[in-house]
Amino acid sequence: MTDLALVIAAALWGAAAGAFLPRAAYRFSAPSGEPWRDGCPDGHPVRGWLGRAHCTTCTRSYGPGVAPLSLATALVCAALAAATGTRPELGVWLLLAPLGVLLAFVDFRVQRLPDPLTLPLAGAALALLGVVALVPEHTGEWPTALYGALALGGGYLVLFLINPSGMGFGDVKLALGMGAVLGWYGWSTLMLGTFAGFLFGALYGGALVVVRRAGRKTAIAFGPFLIAGAFVGLLIGAYAA
Repeated sequence: MTDLALVIAAALWGAAAGAFLPRAAYRFSAPSGEPWRDGCPDGHPVRGWLGRAHCTTCTRSYGPGVAPLSLATALVCAALAAATGTRPELGVWLLLAPLGVLLAFVDFRVQRLPDPLTLPLAGAALALLGVVALVPEHTGEWPTALYGALALGGGYLVLFLINPSGMGFGDVKLALGMGAVLGWYGWSTLMLGTFAGFLFGALYGGALVVVRRAGRKTAIAFGPFLIAGAFVGLLIGAYAA
């Protein structure tokens, strides 16, 4: 498979996977302390987690549309394919990418990172990378992925303990998965992705202060920036590997 064909195939996979995310994005976008949404805005029950956010009873759409999530996932998957090439770990990145997009969306909307998403992501990342480590032509090390998960998760735990109002415990759980994928390509990739996440968060927070939409102590959802930093670090790590 040529590089272009691989990128196109990855983009098509991302577009298809992203098209199934709107209903889950709507149901998980419940404020902290509230149960996951089980009904449309008109009160009709919402069944299942995958598919469009559209109520067949009142014929009303709710939650995010298919196009934004599908496009975002397609772009992420295409970029990962371009960076990773035909190495076997690409399969792991493509499976985890839709989950990362979903987590970023939910946290940005309601500042909440659901345990049913963050913890399975960490477990799936380590399990899948463990399988890939047995496949020839992989570029990465599973022990470093494990240590990366523990290191980044531990680092975020320290930040949470120091300042619980500035760092949510959901970020700690998300850091486990992000540490695993970054650690696969080594400690330099882990540090780069971690730095990028904090840089993106600082730039966003600073921009909000400049336009007077937030104060210096205003809490922002950090999950999207943690994910974005890991994405950038992963791309650079894959290109450099």
